[in-house]
Amino acid sequence: MSDSRRALPAVHVLLELEGVRALAERVPRAVIASAVRAVVAEARDDVSRAPSTDGAWTEAIAARVDAGERPTLQPVVNATGVVLHTNLGRAPLAAAALTAIGEVARGFSSLEYDLATGSRGSRHTHCAGLLRELTGADDALVVNNCAAALVLTLNTVANGRDALVSRGELVEIGGSFRVPDIMARSGARLVEVGTTNRTYADDYRRACTSQTGAIVSVHRSNFAVEGFVAAVAPRDLAELAGAAGVPLLYDFGSGLMLDLSPWGLRGEPTARDAVASGASLVVMSGDKLLGGPQAGIILGRADLIAALRSNPLARALRVDKLTLAALHATLALYRDPARAVAEIPALAMLTTPVDALRARATAMVARLAARGVSARVNDTESTVGGGAFPTARIPSCAVVLDGSGDPITLERALRNGALPVIGRISDGALWMDLRGVESTDDDRLTQAILEAAA
Repeated sequence: MSDSRRALPAVHVLLELEGVRALAERVPRAVIASAVRAVVAEARDDVSRAPSTDGAWTEAIAARVDAGERPTLQPVVNATGVVLHTNLGRAPLAAAALTAIGEVARGFSSLEYDLATGSRGSRHTHCAGLLRELTGADDALVVNNCAAALVLTLNTVANGRDALVSRGELVEIGGSFRVPDIMARSGARLVEVGTTNRTYADDYRRACTSQTGAIVSVHRSNFAVEGFVAAVAPRDLAELAGAAGVPLLYDFGSGLMLDLSPWGLRGEPTARDAVASGASLVVMSGDKLLGGPQAGIILGRADLIAALRSNPLARALRVDKLTLAALHATLALYRDPARAVAEIPALAMLTTPVDALRARATAMVARLAARGVSARVNDTESTVGGGAFPTARIPSCAVVLDGSGDPITLERALRNGALPVIGRISDGALWMDLRGVESTDDDRLTQAILEAAA
């Protein structure tokens, strides 16, 4: 019995096909050869699915070349209904931040050069002034993320000493990383106080010894505990820490700079609230509710911030010029709160009236129907994401694709399209929640749906 794989064309034959040779105009020949070998290998594994004509071989090879050239980090449309989706990069940047990145990236910059004196400067000064102004902190420092900020603060004030933290605050954050594991890497000795659901001030007092280096308060930003619970507020912990002669480190995480209660989002402290609590050092994220780039922001006492800056770990955890440019531009928008809400995408998405989303969904469904794609408008609820406002449900509106074929197949087609679209499958249909979709992307989302449905 003959082996059908013998009939498959050789690699050198496929390389000479006119359409394959034309690929050399845009990619190196070595890339094309690798794609040809991959396509032939797939055909050998399943001869029944092997291309049957020169044109089909050319199409398969070109598709493999295109897939290899496409970066794995791509822009996507976030139609999941989770606004600050960690897997999708959290907060999109404001136009002002993008402009600032471009201006700094295209040439040299004053990253560590003092223009006033003509001498060496420090990158740590660029955002500190705005952070002091906006939060009321004595001083500020920016590192590469909030976990790094926690490690740096603990390593500086409690290395080799005890760090007291409530058992109810030993949370797990994204990617299976746990606060106690992160704290342990700082060199501090973790001392748990209280219980999972109830911790009192006396629990901290009894645990304080001559070996205590710090008290840590971790805001439970990504979950809620209800019922028979008790916790010590940061303001009360600050008094307790002061009496014990140790600093209070307050990890409040979200980076919220404005009170969002006018839009129904309540219960999350702002950065100014956190500083006003009396904590010695406050750590928060830059890419969550603040709406900027990934960064860890540390606010607090000037003497402690100075100690953090001189810690060798600060160099290992420092941020680059692009992050500083984006963060500074984002912070500058907060000088005018109304402008911040309008121009920082994360805040604009969270505060958009549901009627506006419904109008956009209705227009999109009409355009789809005109092209033969069945869809409907449906009210739904979105979440904040990013480990903030864990119980909040925000009224939203979605385009529901329930008459355009199998939702699993359609979801896969949208996810693997030229512009990847990430939705969610619910009740046997594919939902495109518009809460996390900028209005400027409506046309592109519509076209992506049309291509996937085809």
